[in-house]
Amino acid sequence: MNHKHRKALHALFAHPVSANISTRSVESVLRELGSEIEQRHGGRMGVKLNGHFAEFSHPAHSLQPVQVRQMCKFITEAGIDPQRDYPL
Repeated sequence: MNHKHRKALHALFAHPVSANISTRSVESVLRELGSEIEQRHGGRMGVKLNGHFAEFSHPAHSLQPVQVRQMCKFITEAGIDPQRDYPL
């Protein structure tokens, strides 16, 4: 995982929650983590990572704080710890 992806991953887990994380960067990070992403109807995307599956709304530009928290929870449940696995 390159530095740009690591920064985006750590931005997801930053406190306070950022409202300026682009959807594209999150998708790139998820792909780097090994997830399978499928675009679903109704502006949603399905993500499968390490045997876990979640469906998220797919905003046009950036994630809202609620979506960031959902994404963090999903990544953590999939067994990934950014500090341990992908330090800056």
